[in-house]
Formats: sequence, C-alpha cells, structure tokens
Amino acid sequence: MKAVVKVGTSSITTERGELADPALGHLADEIAAARAAGHQVVLVCSGAIAAGLPALGFDHRPSDVATLQAVAAVGQPRLMERVSSLLTQRGLVAGQVLLTPHDFGQRSQYLHARHTLGCLLDLGVVPVVNENDTIADDEIRYGDNDLLAALVSHLVGADVLVLLTDTDGVFTADPRFDAGASLIEEIVEVDAALEAVAGGAGSARGSGGMASKLAAAKIAAWSGVRAVISAADTPGVVLDAIDGHPTGTLVHPRPTRLSSRKLWIAFALGAAGRVVVDAGARRALAQDHRSLLPAGVRAVEGRFEPDDAVEVVTDDGVAFAKGLVRYDSGALARLAGRRTTDLPEGSPHEVIHRDDLVILT
Repeated sequence: MKAVVKVGTSSITTERGELADPALGHLADEIAAARAAGHQVVLVCSGAIAAGLPALGFDHRPSDVATLQAVAAVGQPRLMERVSSLLTQRGLVAGQVLLTPHDFGQRSQYLHARHTLGCLLDLGVVPVVNENDTIADDEIRYGDNDLLAALVSHLVGADVLVLLTDTDGVFTADPRFDAGASLIEEIVEVDAALEAVAGGAGSARGSGGMASKLAAAKIAAWSGVRAVISAADTPGVVLDAIDGHPTGTLVHPRPTRLSSRKLWIAFALGAAGRVVVDAGARRALAQDHRSLLPAGVRAVEGRFEPDDAVEVVTDDGVAFAKGLVRYDSGALARLAGRRTTDLPEGSPHEVIHRDDLVILT
C-alpha cells in the first residue's frame, strides 16, 4: 500500500519547543516498520519553525509572518538533517520536497510534483514533504501542514492518510476539559457537528489542532482516501493504520473522488466572497450539474475579481457550492438576474462554469 504519514510540530518537540529526539526516533521506527512490511511511505513533517527557534535564541513563537518565515528558513535544514539521519540509521534514504497548496492549482506544477514524488517512491526513497514556509504564509498561520498532507495523499494516489497528533483521535468533546469525553472510533461523514466539537488549535507549539486534522481527513475522504487520526506515540500506529487494524479514529472515504483541480478549488483556495442564488439555480447546479448563469443570481456579497474563488449560497446563507467566478463583484451585482440574451455584448454567459464548480453538499 501507499501511505502518507503526517506528524505535527507538537508531536515531535519538547515543551520548550525544541526537536525531541525520542519522538523523532519513534517516528523513524514507525516508518521503517511500514517500509519493512512492503509499503511505500511519504512523510509530511512539520517542525521547521520549532527547529529554528532555539537556533535564533527565541524562547517563544513570534507572531509576525516575516519573522516566522525567517525562522523556518533556519529551521528547515536542521529538521531535514535530523529526520534524514534517523532514517539513514534504519537503512532508509530520505528526500526533501517543499510544496505549497498553490502548487496543486496549476496543472503543470501538479504533474511535475506527482512525477517527482512517484520517482522518489519508485527509487525506494522516503519523500519528506514540508510546506515551503519561507515563501508561503497560509500554513504558518493556520494549517500546520494538515491541508498539505491531504492534498499530497490525492497527489500520490495514497491508500491511506495517517494523521499523527498528541491525542488518541477524535473525541466527543475536548478530553483536556471534559473527563466524560469518549473516543469516536469511526466517522462516515465529517459534518458540521463534528467540526464544532473539534475546536481550535491544540497547542502553542503548533498551528493545527483537531479542527485542521478533521478538515484534512475530510479532504482525504473527498479524494477517495481512507484517513486515520491517532496518537503519534502509540507503538505500531503507522503499520496498524495502513493494515486497517483499530487505532485512533478512522474516517471512511467517499465513494466518489474529486479531480485534483476541483479539490484545489474546494479546499485549497480561500473564498473571496459569496454569490446568493435562487432555488432554481440551486437545482440546476446541484442536481443537473449545470453552470451558474447571471439569471440565477440574487445578490453578491464581498469584493472579488474574475478567477477568484467564491461560495455559492442559498437565501438562508447556507453554502452548498464553491467555484471560480468569471465576473468581478461590481459587474455581477449589476447583471444579477438578467437573462443571457439581455447581457451586454462580450459579457461571459456563465458566472461560474460547471468545470470550475464544486458541489459541497
């Protein structure tokens, strides 16, 4: 099988924020065991900022993006050097790959990344993927590589995404504050209720938390990839997750698989605004798989430009789709409700073409 294993900063660092050799050694053992069993493994490893903080004399995580990027530039080679050394001691070769979520939106970049990772796996290498923190700030602020790991699982055609964290999985409530919280062993669909339970960031050392783990598992599910969320320090956790043995929380894949482009639109792009549509347009989009036309638009919210991502919502504000818009917000507001025959000459016939639209519910 092919597995993407993601480990967060809090799982491989000490309370002081420095890289923890015992935790990294355990991670290397887990990867080596999976490889010995005949599986291919891609490691998505956070921790560049944590590795850079002590080197630069910081005793806390800075808040401004420019400083964080500088810290990551110092920490990334240190992190890679340590991970590579530990894998080498176990007879494995590591190869560094730096990506950003935006690499998945350009077809040429996507194919190049897929080809590179495929070659590395064919050569027996363990690709070690990290966000290119020195040039992209979204993950620094929000994701701790969870989004990236989910996109990589789609990229390489993984069978399973293993999200290693500092809790045993997804609970019915936050176990740090609720002694009655119980582990959810299986999730068929990640819904709003589960996302509300997940809460915010899990620790001061990382930027992820259970909310981003669930979001990553949801993306994996839409990619047709099984996801497992489990504790990083559990013995045999990676091999158990790959082989389907109970560990942590299992998130089942959806029966249909989104294309890489639509996955990027749905999950990697932030929405610049919202387009409110009527009931007829909703049926045309969700049931008949048609494009959104100006006639179906009731209102425009926010400011956006052509090719920006926007949410498509009903009158009650519920988002049911997301897509790349062909109008700017001002022009669309002026043309909302008009039939195609009444549009000014040269205006696009579609507000969002069906090839650029993802139905989310």
